[in-house]
Amino acid sequence: MMWGYGGNMGWTWLFGLLMLVGIVLLVVLAVRVFSGGSSRSGGPGATGPTPGPSRARQILDERYAKGELTAEQHREQVQVLGENP
Repeated sequence: MMWGYGGNMGWTWLFGLLMLVGIVLLVVLAVRVFSGGSSRSGGPGATGPTPGPSRARQILDERYAKGELTAEQHREQVQVLGENP
């Protein structure tokens, strides 16, 4: 007698593969849950710091502070960026 080494031998690798995938998915899920579960979409429920001014706005403010831009030029560029002055 062969005791399990017969015709079903071809399907055992599939069971092992499914078990491995299941364990990996459980580990990934556990890491996401215990690390805060922040979403990448940035929508509601996303955790993280409150977004500040864009890098373009920061450069614009620096140039204004150095005197490279007049107040009028600064206001115009802020409007182009679409951010509040």
